[in-house]
Amino acid sequence: MLGAVDKLTALLGSARVLTGTDISEDDWHDESLVALWHAPDAVVLPHSAAEVAEIIAIARDFAMPVTARGSGTGLAGACVPRAGGVLIAFREMSAILEIDVDNQVAVVQPGVNLRALDEATARHGLVYPVFPGESSASLGGSVATNAGGMRAVKYGVTRHQVLGLEAVLGTGEVIRTGGKFVKATSGYDLTQLIVGSEGTLAIVTEATLRLYPRQAHAATVLAPFRTVADIAAAVPRIVQSGIAPMILEYIDVMSMAAITAARGLELGIDAAVKEAALAYLVVVLESRDSGRLDEDIESLGDLITTLGALDVYVLPPRAAADLIEARERAFFAAKAAGANEIVDTVVPRAQIPEFLARVQLIAQDTGSMVVGCGHAGDGNVHLSVFQSDPERLEQVLRSVFAAGAALGGAVSGEHGIGTDKRGHFLALEDPAKLALMARIKAAFDPDGILNPGAMLGPAPALVEAGAG
Repeated sequence: MLGAVDKLTALLGSARVLTGTDISEDDWHDESLVALWHAPDAVVLPHSAAEVAEIIAIARDFAMPVTARGSGTGLAGACVPRAGGVLIAFREMSAILEIDVDNQVAVVQPGVNLRALDEATARHGLVYPVFPGESSASLGGSVATNAGGMRAVKYGVTRHQVLGLEAVLGTGEVIRTGGKFVKATSGYDLTQLIVGSEGTLAIVTEATLRLYPRQAHAATVLAPFRTVADIAAAVPRIVQSGIAPMILEYIDVMSMAAITAARGLELGIDAAVKEAALAYLVVVLESRDSGRLDEDIESLGDLITTLGALDVYVLPPRAAADLIEARERAFFAAKAAGANEIVDTVVPRAQIPEFLARVQLIAQDTGSMVVGCGHAGDGNVHLSVFQSDPERLEQVLRSVFAAGAALGGAVSGEHGIGTDKRGHFLALEDPAKLALMARIKAAFDPDGILNPGAMLGPAPALVEAGAG
């Protein structure tokens, strides 16, 4: 191992190769509640794709696992470094290389965070619409995990916004995919293979992203309902109405209590309505024209009243911003409340009521508590699971994921598989598809050094958090 560090130091200089006590514990882990984590043998800070390629070449020579890390805001253990491995941290590759107004694209390095990109695009009247709830999240990590968020009902997820990539394969080869164009029928779509691959196929060193006109006006509508099932039944009608909400979320009553208490937020809901409501629908509308926005608010209010809303509240701007921020921080509220795991399975949106009914039966049968909220517009359900027994927790998770898959869903809607859900994913996915994925992995990364143990392949030897 000493020889590898010497070579890395010769390449990058001692200031950009961290070992031992110079490695911050922040680099050991992401925000997963259950991932096992370990300090890497070295953290390297590259400045270019060429340097990343050289790092990969050294790692291949020494059979070292390589993990890429952005801001570490992921929730599935997808950027947890391996024992004996090297962590490539992109905090010194954080430049916005270009805002191309005419083509409505941004070209960024992987260490750029969402806050910086939003500030830069705002100056041009544009917006990058994917916001997974954490403004410090990096673009490289968002691409690697195909991050989603609340705005996906209108704009889609990360893969819908990535037009091209520069990336380094596990062979050390540097490739460019796509470009500043929105369609192409020229060979396999390598861009989309890499998006969502969690650093197991290639390491992204540059991304070309689609931008949109920034809307000048927005409003948040809060509608209490008697049940989540009532909300789920209303969502397709809202989507079909042509109102085109930017955000369409449900929050169950326990989650609403937790996230509003965490921020000391008072929404002015009538006491009788609050007593009757077991779930809340949050709808955010946007428009470039204030008059059109008012019309859409009125149309939405009329519609959801006929669909069973107990009342309709158009929140003042400050309360609206606080509620959306509180919902985006729901993970941390659940974590503070002692949740043992937080998952994000996805089902067709019309199947949300049936799925949640099955989840509650699973909770009852295992003596667990499961509460949640989610992106009602796209069927992405976020569940906080309270079950302190590790074996029973795994039983709950497997049953929940299996229930979602049986209804036509998938294990993860936006957090990814990482190391946390790898076992469940491998158990529930079609074996033929898994075999094909393994062959694709071998083509991109023949030595299997890129993020081993995430998504596919044998689990790496890790130690428990804080050990070693």
